Amino acid sequence: METNLINLIERYGNEEKCRKALESLKWQEGIKCPRCGSEKVSRIYKREQFDCDACRYQFSVTAGTIFHDSHLPLWKWFLAVYLMTESKKGISANQLKRSLAISYKTAWYLCHRIRKAIEEAKVKPQLTGTVEVDETYVGGKYDHRRKREPWDKQAVIGLLQRDGKFEARTIHTASKKVLTGIIKDRVNKKATVMTDDYPAYKSVKKTHKHESVNHKEEEWVRGNVHTNGIENAWSLFKRSVVGSYHKISTKHLDAYLDEFEWRFNGRENKYLFRDTLIRLLNAPKMEFKELTNRIS
Repeated sequence: METNLINLIERYGNEEKCRKALESLKWQEGIKCPRCGSEKVSRIYKREQFDCDACRYQFSVTAGTIFHDSHLPLWKWFLAVYLMTESKKGISANQLKRSLAISYKTAWYLCHRIRKAIEEAKVKPQLTGTVEVDETYVGGKYDHRRKREPWDKQAVIGLLQRDGKFEARTIHTASKKVLTGIIKDRVNKKATVMTDDYPAYKSVKKTHKHESVNHKEEEWVRGNVHTNGIENAWSLFKRSVVGSYHKISTKHLDAYLDEFEWRFNGRENKYLFRDTLIRLLNAPKMEFKELTNRIS
């Protein structure tokens, strides 16, 4: 069933309902002991745990997951996941703090743990078909006193397979070497690459079929040649920065890109909330110090 805020509250309005939901997602073929794999398991109701009749190992549905040792009620976790995945432009930690009546630190920690859990795998299949590529800059401000690179912004690159996946990452600089290197690594050799007229993309023709539009001459579309899809994705991301987050530090930008990537790729997925919960169940527990170190 498609999830909305009303049936979310009806279905997951207390701790017991949330635990049963997690159990059904984690053990779709029946509860099994994570240590020995035995299906002979007894439930310890008072402690919200299970006891393996074979090896006597005691465990819970949240043991070893990102929910482990969290003092936040599961129903607040569920609401946070829903708000982050269903808000088209995301939701800030400050807004989550107000919505869930929690501290800012708890809200910030919660948001970043969810972002880390939904991070895409590092090894992904190459993009195929027609792939739009565009670099842009996020955050920062203009400083006229700086002679070189007066824009204190972070460079990022995005790749969008038409009728397929979007992916993005921060880059050290939008140089020819960096941009063409990423295209060579992430785009299948048989694919067609669409870019704008930025000079760094000229050598893409050496490795791929390459088409471009000349934005300087106000050429936005030429038949099937355009970068409208990737530019729309960037426009949506930048509106989320301005409208929801207000500002993003460079060291956390990749985490926000991961969240946007997950939400953008799942925009037609009626079961995005469920799939996000599954990601959280499969993500290892993460301490606050570890999280801040990994995204610093």
